[in-house]
Amino acid sequence: MESFSLILAIVVVTALAFDFTNGFHDTANAMATTISTGALKPKIAVAMSAVLNLVGAFLSVEVANTISKGLVDETGIRPEVIFAALVGAILWNLLTWLVGLPSSSSHALMGGLVGATVASAGFGAVHGDVLVTKVLLPAVAAPIVAGLASLLATRFSYGVGGTADSEATRKGYRAGQIASAGLVSLAHGTNDAQKTMGIITLALVAGGSIAPGSNPPTWVILSAGMAIALGTYIGGWRIIRTMGKGLTDLEPRQGFAAQTSAATAILASSHLGFSLSTTHVVSGSVMGAGLGRKGGVVRWSTATRMFVAWALTLPAAALVGAGAESVTGLGDWGTAAVAVFLVAASAAIWKISRREVVDHTNVVEETGEPAGVVTAAIAAVTPPPAGMVTEDLTATIPAPVTEPSPAAPAAPPAAAV
Repeated sequence: MESFSLILAIVVVTALAFDFTNGFHDTANAMATTISTGALKPKIAVAMSAVLNLVGAFLSVEVANTISKGLVDETGIRPEVIFAALVGAILWNLLTWLVGLPSSSSHALMGGLVGATVASAGFGAVHGDVLVTKVLLPAVAAPIVAGLASLLATRFSYGVGGTADSEATRKGYRAGQIASAGLVSLAHGTNDAQKTMGIITLALVAGGSIAPGSNPPTWVILSAGMAIALGTYIGGWRIIRTMGKGLTDLEPRQGFAAQTSAATAILASSHLGFSLSTTHVVSGSVMGAGLGRKGGVVRWSTATRMFVAWALTLPAAALVGAGAESVTGLGDWGTAAVAVFLVAASAAIWKISRREVVDHTNVVEETGEPAGVVTAAIAAVTPPPAGMVTEDLTATIPAPVTEPSPAAPAAPPAAAV
């Protein structure tokens, strides 16, 4: 019984470690556009996001129940299975953070859980209908819906306000950005912190500490909220740079439209119990805002790499989770070996990241990301803004300069009439 209690404690600690990585991995979801447009200083932005993530963790438990009660058969799960699932999720989070790609922590967790469960109890232990309706379909629909909403909101904003961009207008939209960024942070805590609550609750059920079908205990809600808030405060600066500068260039009114659309989608999904990826939602809304402004573009080379990471998240985390479960199934020494591998791999990734440090001092620097063929084509056919034609032509098409030929004699002056 003592050995079983030890593995349960290891699972809880590992789950909170995942929650921590979720926090700094997904900080960009709430604060990237606010930082990139200068609405808030980087450190102030992440501190604000951390506090609201903690508050959001207490607003609902619907998503936690989806994971702890709906995704897999909780009666046939051992704590080692959940530990293996967390290993897959953490390693995928760290790898995508290292290369600055905004992938889904939620899908990493659920991919690891599905892979470890299949390796332990077979495909029958996974509830396929829940996986499809509450995970896969929202994964496809979320960025499309958020992107369209953000595109329309951006066009409406420019249509109502015209092209006027006075200092008063910019201040107003920056204030709106701060408010909408707070709403996204609140929504992120409501949705993402619950995933760790659900995984810990599932471990407690598997360990016999609470009855099947129980809601997350209060200490689970508090610890999960604090872990994600701490991770958020640390700041995932690499992904913030990609989301804020590498994907598109946003003005304050675009940032406001993107964040408002994202927060609405996330809060609605949390109420319905959908385990939505906040990364997918925010990325879709940022791209929609980029395309919503006349002459605005999206760096499709960055977006393509991001889409590939999204497609790989579930299967990659599932494979790692299944492999880790195969090793933990060999006994206590197998679980210890997986734990040592997790710590060593995490330390190696952190050491590699120190070769090129990205923090609050350089997060708003340009990434140097090429625009790509599609973006260049759009920019080429987009007419310049009104009032800039003469200036641009003067700057880009100078008057031809002719030099007299040294061999030719100067022309005589014209005769006066």
